[in-house]
Amino acid sequence: MQDEIQSALVIAEHYEKVFAEFGDTFRGADWPKESDVLKRYEVMLGIIPKDSVGQTTTLLDFGCGSAQLMDHIGRTKRDWIQYSGMDVSESCIKTASEKYPKCSFYCNNILTDKPAVPPFDYVVMNGVLTEKLSLSQEEMLKFTETLLVKVFEMTAKGMAFNVMSKIVDWERPDLFHLSMDAMSEMIGRKLSRHFVVRHDYGLYEYTVYIYKTANQ
Repeated sequence: MQDEIQSALVIAEHYEKVFAEFGDTFRGADWPKESDVLKRYEVMLGIIPKDSVGQTTTLLDFGCGSAQLMDHIGRTKRDWIQYSGMDVSESCIKTASEKYPKCSFYCNNILTDKPAVPPFDYVVMNGVLTEKLSLSQEEMLKFTETLLVKVFEMTAKGMAFNVMSKIVDWERPDLFHLSMDAMSEMIGRKLSRHFVVRHDYGLYEYTVYIYKTANQ
């Protein structure tokens, strides 16, 4: 577990530095294009079934940063989503809490502390696993598997996360490109047989929806 904790620190320190430089903006979350960010929000929220729209649904934004997903939820008038956020960054959580005092925010590192929170209907992890920075592929794989197992325990229904695709012209060494075969084997072995892979939204990544039970 010490290796995974160290990997988490490498990633967390990077995002702290970027947020300190660019603040509460898409650049502050280390995304290069705002239009792509809005697309990712829609894909993440797509884990919520259409027949649940309009019904109160609890959502945890894991690695929430400054709660920019909540900005999008407000702009798109999804007031039936009961939003909460969790991040290891105190500065991000402070900004998020000031913006949305009625939402619940948690400053936790779940690799070292088990947060006392209720299970959420859905958990989304947008951008948490897209950058490996100076970590090796093996270090990032170990970190990813450990983190996904712990986060999946926090949801009652399902979880969404994104990684970089390997179906690209070239791979950036600082990004986490994960083959769908490796991803499927990891999820099926450690989490659930019930998952959907979305590689249909035009970015050089894919998003996985993992469910606790089979969809009917």
